Amino acid sequence: MVERIDLINYCHQFLNVEQFNDYCPNGLQVQGRGNIATIVSGVTASQALIDQAIEHQADVLLVHHGFFWKNENPVITNIKRNRLKALLVNDINLLAYHLPLDAHKTLGNNYLLAKKLNININGYFAMNDIALSGCLLQSLSGEQFKRSIHVLLQREPLHIEADRPIKNVALCSGAAQGYIEQAIDLGVDAFISGEVSENTWHVAKENNIHYYAAGHHATERYGIQALGEHLAQHFGLSHHFVDVYNPV
Repeated sequence: MVERIDLINYCHQFLNVEQFNDYCPNGLQVQGRGNIATIVSGVTASQALIDQAIEHQADVLLVHHGFFWKNENPVITNIKRNRLKALLVNDINLLAYHLPLDAHKTLGNNYLLAKKLNININGYFAMNDIALSGCLLQSLSGEQFKRSIHVLLQREPLHIEADRPIKNVALCSGAAQGYIEQAIDLGVDAFISGEVSENTWHVAKENNIHYYAAGHHATERYGIQALGEHLAQHFGLSHHFVDVYNPV
C-alpha cells in the first residue's frame, strides 16, 4: 500500500510532467481515498472503464485520456456528471497522464510502439520530442509493413501507399497526423500515427511517402499498461489493465 500523495509525486517526477504544456491537467484529476493498494489502468476514462475499476475495487483509475480538456464545456452534466459521480461515490482517484506518457523514452506510447514494430530508434522530433524516427531491420514493402502493424495491433490500418520500399520510419501515436510534414523533412519512407485527416492523403501521395493510420486507441494502449505495471512493481501494488474496445 502507498499513500496517494507519494504515488502522485513519483509519477510527476518519473514522467517529467513539468516539461509539458498540455491540453489537460496531468496527475490527479479526481480525488479519492488516500491509501492506494489497487490500480486499474486503461486508455480512456470512459464509463465502461470506470465500471471496470469499480468491479476490481480499484483505489486508482490510471488513464491516458482523462477529463477537463481545454476549450470543452465546463458544466458537469450528462455523461460527465455520470462519470464523476461514479468515481466520487466509490472513492476512486482518477490519475491521467497525456503528453508526458506519449513522449516518455522507456514507458511511452511512441517508444513502446516502435519497439514492438522492431523499429530501431535513432532520433526524436517535434515539440518535447513527442515523435520519433528509426529504421527497420530490413526493408519491407508497404503491404508487408501493413501486415506487421495489423498483426501487432489486431486492427487493420488505413494505408496510403507510396512507390518505394520501407526502411526508415517515423511515428507518433494518437492524433498526430499533422506531424507528417516534419516526418517528410526527415526523409523517411513511412509515417505511422493513430488518426488521419482529409489532407493527409494529398500530402502523403504528393510526397511519395507511406502513411499508416493505425488507430488512436490501438496505438496508445501500451504506455498506460506499462506505467501501471511499473507502479505496481515499484510500490508493491495490485494492477489490472482493462482494454475497453474502441475501433477508432
